[in-house]
Amino acid sequence: MQCNMEKNVGKTDKTIRGVAGVAVIIVGIIYGSWLGLIGVVLLFTAFTGWCPAYIPFKINTVCKDDTSGNGGCGCSR
Repeated sequence: MQCNMEKNVGKTDKTIRGVAGVAVIIVGIIYGSWLGLIGVVLLFTAFTGWCPAYIPFKINTVCKDDTSGNGGCGCSR
């Protein structure tokens, strides 16, 4: 199996992942739960623009020519 790290996370997706990641980390710290580490994964995917879970489902929220201003979501490929 080949590891293809082509960006597959769009702008809106990145924003949601970033906010959710910070929130999950904070809740994990407050409650002393290891589940807060899930927030680290969300932040990683937000910062890199690549989500390995999208690969098997061929999901891509990035448009190569996104002039619609919708953040890359709803692209028809």
